[in-house]
Amino acid sequence: NEPHLLRISSTELQHKQQRQVGTCILQGDPQLPALFKNGDFVIGGAFTIHYYLKTEKHTYSRRPQPLVCSELRFARALQFAIQEINNSSDLLPGITLGYHIYDSCASVPMVMKVAVQLTNGVDLVFNDTDSCVKSAAVIALVGESGSTAAISTSRLFGRFGIPQVSHYATCACLSDKRQHPTFFRTIPSDHHQAAALARMVKHFGWMWIGALRSDSDYGNNGMASFLKAAEQEGICVEYSEAYYRTQPRSKLKRVADVIRRSTARVIVAFVAAGDMRFLLEELSQQPPPPMQWIGSEAWVTDPQMLRFNLCIGAVGFAIPRSVIPGFRNFLLYLSPEQALKFPLLTEFWASSFSCSLNQQTGSSTGMPACDGTEDLRALQNPYTDMSQLRITNMVYKATYAIAHALHGIVCNKKHCDNNIRVFDQLKRVNFTKNNYSVSFDKNGDPVATYELVNWQLQGDGSVDFVKVGQYDASKPKGQEFSLNRDILWYDGSEKVPVSVCSESCPPGTRKAVKKGRPVCCYDCINCADGEISNETDSLDCYRCLPEYWPNNQKDNCLPKPVEFLSWDEILGIILAAFSVAGSLVALSITLVFYINRTSPIVKANNSELSFLLLFSLTLCFLCSLTFIGRPTEWSCMLRHTAFGITFVLCISCVLGKTIVVLMAFKATIPGSNVMKWFGPSQQRLSVFGFTLVQILICVLWLMISPPFPYNNMQHYKEKIILECSLGSGFGFWSVLGYIGLLAFLCFVLAFLARKLPDNFNEAKFITFSMLIFCAVWITFVPAYVSSPGKFTVAVEIFAILASSFGLILCIFAPKCFIIIFRPGQNTKKHLMGKIPAKSL
Repeated sequence: NEPHLLRISSTELQHKQQRQVGTCILQGDPQLPALFKNGDFVIGGAFTIHYYLKTEKHTYSRRPQPLVCSELRFARALQFAIQEINNSSDLLPGITLGYHIYDSCASVPMVMKVAVQLTNGVDLVFNDTDSCVKSAAVIALVGESGSTAAISTSRLFGRFGIPQVSHYATCACLSDKRQHPTFFRTIPSDHHQAAALARMVKHFGWMWIGALRSDSDYGNNGMASFLKAAEQEGICVEYSEAYYRTQPRSKLKRVADVIRRSTARVIVAFVAAGDMRFLLEELSQQPPPPMQWIGSEAWVTDPQMLRFNLCIGAVGFAIPRSVIPGFRNFLLYLSPEQALKFPLLTEFWASSFSCSLNQQTGSSTGMPACDGTEDLRALQNPYTDMSQLRITNMVYKATYAIAHALHGIVCNKKHCDNNIRVFDQLKRVNFTKNNYSVSFDKNGDPVATYELVNWQLQGDGSVDFVKVGQYDASKPKGQEFSLNRDILWYDGSEKVPVSVCSESCPPGTRKAVKKGRPVCCYDCINCADGEISNETDSLDCYRCLPEYWPNNQKDNCLPKPVEFLSWDEILGIILAAFSVAGSLVALSITLVFYINRTSPIVKANNSELSFLLLFSLTLCFLCSLTFIGRPTEWSCMLRHTAFGITFVLCISCVLGKTIVVLMAFKATIPGSNVMKWFGPSQQRLSVFGFTLVQILICVLWLMISPPFPYNNMQHYKEKIILECSLGSGFGFWSVLGYIGLLAFLCFVLAFLARKLPDNFNEAKFITFSMLIFCAVWITFVPAYVSSPGKFTVAVEIFAILASSFGLILCIFAPKCFIIIFRPGQNTKKHLMGKIPAKSL
């Protein structure tokens, strides 16, 4: 329609004028198949045989030139499979399959041109009136090798219902049947490989990794799936870089520099083989620090990668290695005559033997002519190497899958309508060939199985692919990944390399994420008091139960030690010894008084109250023993009530003796008969009355809220203080206050009687004893409140013993001294003051 955009030669113009109305001529030369064979049904094939593509800028002034490729890979598996099928009497008997195999050169423009030709054919002239009712040139397509190219062809073939069975396109996006309804594949989806890679990385404890991907549908989608799975596993990515081989070299250098500067020692590379080759060549010029490479199936088993020593020790998932019987002989049975039939094979022959089968081509390139002695069996290259048949088997299975689908729908005639829909039957394909099962799920994907391959250095210095484990997605969750052989890492050892942003936090600490850094970069913070973490890299510390406390490492909760004033510790033994000694002193004085009960000094000081006082003091000393030992319900009630009652009994006796002293001197006043009001009966009654009040207080205390054993876990965090809770604090302080009241009253009365004339005025000694008693119990209150744990009990025992010893020493020691050491002063005349007292 725009003549100025297209110059047409006179010959072409003449040809145009001769065209019939309603026909079209293709403006450009068709791309001829690299390998082809005619048949009743034709299967298309699109493979990335070459990785380099020569392109040109279109000027629209001449016909576009054919695209040119320049490196051989693999394609003859389709030929071999179709040859087997045609020779089979069980599969498609009487029907011949043909093939048109194209080299897509891993180029979207090339693969789209191939796809259009596979649908329309290669006729230059076609009638547009019936072109829409014609069947496609092929019934199905085996290919494409790359995901991006496969996506392009799938969108085209899906419009026409032509099935496409890929052997190498792994992008998970191709499982979407809404966009790719006729797409099938014999290689697993990258969704499974990404999950397997993430599971493996987590298995070896690599929490800090680098990520590389091809800047294509294969790399971008595969890496996106991996990063999602890695995030779920808690793996952090230091960097994620993308590169495609057609991008500027500056981009390649930048990616290489990122790798060299990184701190991650593990790199996960979801990269196509062609892109990986460029990247490794760039890194080889200035090798980075040794690191562990984790590869995807696209490059980890590519024999051409073995020349890069910086990848020794690489680990990755690969398509399971397989065996195709007869395939090696098929490849090697290639004569020069057969090679001359196809330029692709001619090119292969020339590159393999450095000679030319075509004399004209040889003379133009300076390559010598082949002499006929060339033998493919002598070659050592990927073409003849049958030890790594992986993707080749995927092509083999894809071809047989199409044949089985066609077999399921052909009629009993020798051939059927070319419009037959192989697509519908492919969904139901399920067969086994050479022990390899072939079937497709609802998304057109096979069951995902992988081999875990390790690049291991051999004894002769070569590097080989060694199977060390496997992944089978059909197994129960958690059992898909397994190892069955030791892995040799990049340093040649079997010790798993470490790649972490931060070292693992040991038990007893927790992770604290560094601000602005990934979650794998953290500080290890010691657990707080009372908290533990019993696993490595714990996110939180957990508080022990109230009865437990962490050990020194803070990785385990141990029962808290229970502390109380026990019989077997030094403090308990000392206090018990003083208690027993005090009671023995009281009993000894009682014995002395009893022996000398008729002596004047005993009679003059109210012997009945003296014996009762000595008895009460003995009980006071002994009641302190109830405070020692593990508190029980009964001991808690006994210790406080016994202490309160015995001390009131003791103070009541002292008070009675003080009142007797006062009354005795009042009785000496003429006309006074006061002593009749405070005779022995009144003395006993007063002691009983004062004591009864304390007994009533204690009974009410025990009835309302008695003391009970209590685990005190507030005072010390790391141990339990087993003590007696007071129950009612008012009851305890009432008991103590009543004792203090009597003591204060006794002190006041004794102080008033201290100067009464007498050679041996007992009121003086009672005054001193009460002064000591009050001083001890006044200081007891703050000491009791502030003393921690078992020392609270010790302070209470000390107060009991100190006040008891004060009473017994001040009141009875002087008398005993006179009875034992100064018997001459133990006379009535001396006591009455008729004989001057000598200094004591």
